Amino acid sequence: MTAPSLASDRPVIRLRPKMDPRRIRHGFPWAYANEVVTDRRTKALAPGTIAELQDEHRNPMALVAVNPASKIIARVIDMDVQANVDTDWFALRLARALSLRNRLFDAPFYRLIHAEADGLPGVVIDRFGDVLVIQPNAAWADARIDMLAEAAMAVTGARTVLKNAGGRTRSLEGLDDVSDVLHGAALEGPIPVPMNGATYMADVTGGQKTGLFYDQRPNHAFAADLAQGARVLDMFSHVGGFGLAALAGGATSALCVDGSAPALDLATQGAAAMGASDRFEARQGDAFDVLTALGEESAEFDLVICDPPAFAPAKPALDAGLRAYERIARLSASLVAPNGILALCSCSHAADLEKFRSACVRGIGRAGRSPALIRTGFAGPDHPLLPQLAESGYLKALFFRL
Repeated sequence: MTAPSLASDRPVIRLRPKMDPRRIRHGFPWAYANEVVTDRRTKALAPGTIAELQDEHRNPMALVAVNPASKIIARVIDMDVQANVDTDWFALRLARALSLRNRLFDAPFYRLIHAEADGLPGVVIDRFGDVLVIQPNAAWADARIDMLAEAAMAVTGARTVLKNAGGRTRSLEGLDDVSDVLHGAALEGPIPVPMNGATYMADVTGGQKTGLFYDQRPNHAFAADLAQGARVLDMFSHVGGFGLAALAGGATSALCVDGSAPALDLATQGAAAMGASDRFEARQGDAFDVLTALGEESAEFDLVICDPPAFAPAKPALDAGLRAYERIARLSASLVAPNGILALCSCSHAADLEKFRSACVRGIGRAGRSPALIRTGFAGPDHPLLPQLAESGYLKALFFRL
């Protein structure tokens, strides 16, 4: 276990001359490599080192986790430069996050820690009953994973803690992709997760990300409210997110489409657990190909949802990503019955709400349909947004009546 970081033995890093310290003092959680004096001493710090950040005049600013190999060279972890980063320090933040989730949810299935907004930069923890899945996506947290896991078990009472090393940003931090069982025994089979009246099967060891996407919970619920008596198409369905919620809401049928056979198998198991197998159908294939084929079949649905992976995960991919969103909107709009609903989602950081909405409207227009926007949805409250960090507001869900 990494020893607690004591104030007395911490290195110091400084902002470059003329760099305005107010942004960090007002809550921005990062300092970039071009904003910090990166001398030989700073470059020699081990990734994950806890340091004191000072302004150019040597005034203390914040306690930061340093990674000289990352463009985000310093992540603010505490505004108290005297804080000791030990098990109790982790437990305090975990308890604060748990208190909020206990007020929001009546069952222990949610995102417990959402990185910077919950005071643990780069850390994601999803809870599945007495199982916790931790993604330590920053070097400082990866180096202290045992301490973090110990505190998480003590605060939540969980019996099993898994480390998921599949996060895309881990490579940017110079971290490996080796997942592990930190406490408890390896799990056999998926975990049933009740949500919005549906039952989802979460594969927390071999599935995508931590096994389930909790962020879409309120948007699933809105889709369920629209689903009574509807024929539903759920594109990029993963384990049946929107499709199973729609079945719980009274849909007459739900077709779930995804490129992953294991994900669709979990969706099929979820439908069976709900007693809805007779209204459920799965279809594996490339989404663009399936949408095209359904159009050629003159298929028609009352509610169509497209929730693709991030087409624009970073600025260099923005233009191509927006074209992909526009194409998805065009192909899917043609399948919506008159006065039906089309829901289009994006989890791309680089595509802000205005750009995404414009791409969707262009695509719908190219399909010859006339849209009315009836809802703009975002991530649920267990995915809090740090106002100073636009990247934390990644999820958008637009519901159109056509």
